[in-house]
Amino acid sequence: MKSAEVTLSAPTGLHARPAGELVKLVKGLEGSKVTVTCGERSVNAASMLSLLSLGIKSGTALVVSVDGGEEAAALEAVVKFIESIKE
Repeated sequence: MKSAEVTLSAPTGLHARPAGELVKLVKGLEGSKVTVTCGERSVNAASMLSLLSLGIKSGTALVVSVDGGEEAAALEAVVKFIESIKE
């Protein structure tokens, strides 16, 4: 399992559109289970409702963990996506 910390810088936080795009990215990472941890809660990043339930606001530090598949490549892709969210 590989993990990395990333901070969401989007001024509006993680809302439906970018959460949906993140879910699409994660579902395309065959063989990898991606988990997002915010504070004390961890959720499966393949579930939009679970991601939205975290209430991630701008400036929030998240821990992204990837288990299975191409862990390093999958982790890099998810972290880059989260860093690129600007809306």
